[in-house]
Amino acid sequence: MANTGNIVTPLNFSGKSVEAELVQNATDFRVQGRNIVINLGMSGIPIGEAPGKAIPPLSSTILVDTTIEQADSLVLLRTKPDSISVITGEPGWSLLADLPPGSKATPFPKDIPLWKSPQDDAGRITFDPAVVLEEATAPEQPQEFQIKVNLWFAPAGTDCAIHNQHDFIEVHTQVHGTGRMQKFRAQDPSTHYEDILMSPGYTTPDPFCSTGPDGTFIYPWHQYHADTDCVWLAVEYHAQAS
Repeated sequence: MANTGNIVTPLNFSGKSVEAELVQNATDFRVQGRNIVINLGMSGIPIGEAPGKAIPPLSSTILVDTTIEQADSLVLLRTKPDSISVITGEPGWSLLADLPPGSKATPFPKDIPLWKSPQDDAGRITFDPAVVLEEATAPEQPQEFQIKVNLWFAPAGTDCAIHNQHDFIEVHTQVHGTGRMQKFRAQDPSTHYEDILMSPGYTTPDPFCSTGPDGTFIYPWHQYHADTDCVWLAVEYHAQAS
C-alpha cells in the first residue's frame, strides 16, 4: 500500500524571500532548521519534545529541528530577512490597487502600498463554524470549507485600510517585521479601540468574525498596520455550497 502520509507541496508563492510549504497527513514529520509552523486544522498538533502539549488550531509557533507527531494540515514558512525588501518583485506579486475588486467591493485606494502574493489552495476541511467562533460548544452543523493562503507585504508605517467585509473566516500569521491588527468602532481612524501586536511566528488565534443569521460572517471594522516593513500570511476558510 502506498504511503499517503507526510505529503509536502511547495505553495505557489514560495520564493527566495519566503519559502512556503504545505504539509498534509503529517506523521513523525521532521522539521528541519527554523520554521514558522501554522496549524491549518481543527485539532492540536503535538510536538515530540512536549508530551501532552500541542499547537492549538488556528495558531502557530516557531520550531527548530524538532518532530511533529501528527497533523492533518500545516504550513511551514522559512524566511530570508536579507531579501524581504525585494519580495514584491517575485513572480505573481501585485499591488492590491492594481487587482480588480470583487463584485461587491470598491476599488482599493491607489495611495496605499499594500502588496499581495499569488493565492494558493491548501485543501479542504470540515467543521462547525459556530464552534470555531465560540458561539457553540458542540458541533451541530458541520460545513466543508476550502482553505486558501497567501502572503501580504506593506512597508513601515502603512495603514492597510479599515474594512469590515469578508465572505470567509480568516486569521493572520506574522512572518517578518512587527505590526498590529487593529479594531475600530467605525470606518474612521479616530474610533480605534484595540491593538493586537504581531511579531514573527504569532497568529491571531481568535477570528474576528461572528456568524450572522443567514450564515454569512460579520466582521468589526479592522485593519492591519505595519510598524516596520512587514510580511504576513492570510489563512482564509471559504464555506462551500452544500
